[in-house]
Amino acid sequence: MGAMVPKRWAKRAVTRNAIKRQIYTVSADFSPRQQQAAFVVRLRRDFSRKIYLSASSEQLKQAVRTELEALLLDGARHS
Repeated sequence: MGAMVPKRWAKRAVTRNAIKRQIYTVSADFSPRQQQAAFVVRLRRDFSRKIYLSASSEQLKQAVRTELEALLLDGARHS
């Protein structure tokens, strides 16, 4: 599993690292359900600093986790 979090969408390094950690954690939970393949997760829109004030907030972690779980479930259904 690879993770790409561009500076354009997550300005602070601590935010990018928190998002990457969530990607790796959620993907590890889904790994038994996934077929053997290489996956890359790429952030395509920002996580606003106005909504998520702290890079390590539970609100940010939960938002990332929710989107990732939906993405991985959808991918598992299509494989």
